[in-house]
Amino acid sequence: MATPTMDKVEAAGAASDHLITVTLRIRRFNPEVSADSTWQDFQLEMDPKERVLDALHKIKWELDGTLTFRRSCAHGICGSDAMRINGRNRLACKTLIKDIGPEKPITVEAIKGLTVLKDLVVDMDPFFQAFRDVMPFLVTTGNEPTRERYQSAEDRERFDDTTKCILCAACTSSCPVFWNDGQYFGPAAIVNAHRFIFDSRDEAGEQRLEILNDRDGVWRCRTTFNCTDACPRGIEVTKAIQEVKRALITRRY
Repeated sequence: MATPTMDKVEAAGAASDHLITVTLRIRRFNPEVSADSTWQDFQLEMDPKERVLDALHKIKWELDGTLTFRRSCAHGICGSDAMRINGRNRLACKTLIKDIGPEKPITVEAIKGLTVLKDLVVDMDPFFQAFRDVMPFLVTTGNEPTRERYQSAEDRERFDDTTKCILCAACTSSCPVFWNDGQYFGPAAIVNAHRFIFDSRDEAGEQRLEILNDRDGVWRCRTTFNCTDACPRGIEVTKAIQEVKRALITRRY
């Protein structure tokens, strides 16, 4: 076996110089073991420019294969890895370790308001049911078009912000009303209704407004701005909800 050269040894030492010791304090829950959740600490050597998702991968792959969480694209697009990190809803794949105070234990737990199935995984069925209930698709009448439906840049701009939703549930699970009443549609569903209500090509705006006029619709919003603060895509969620309320009152959209 070849002996490492001095250059390689020095390079390896230099590569480890910038690593820091990080403690991830994870809220664990396994219904097959206990009805109660517990906190478990993991100490890791990490590059501070790495992401919380990288730390979770390191734990699962090297320390504890039973740790359970969702992730997919790892680029802030799929929305799979939304969780509470240091008490705030974030995407683990977009949260850099250096930005969240690594000198103290970093707490990681499941998002609130949805039933925890195991560790950081929650039951997303109620969330997606609310999404389906607001008819998140284009509704038109008449014959099938022979070409695409044109829309001006100005008309597109009207709802452009709410097209950015990735259904991560960070906004909905940050909402105090949703925590206390799982029947509330929640910010994400309203955002996705907004995207079509204000689309000039759509013909089901009135129908969606009536759905959101229900007792569990937009009027439950208390304008705390938690949803806007939590959105990893920077959507002005509270503004969108207020615009839907205004459309309900004026019937202008």
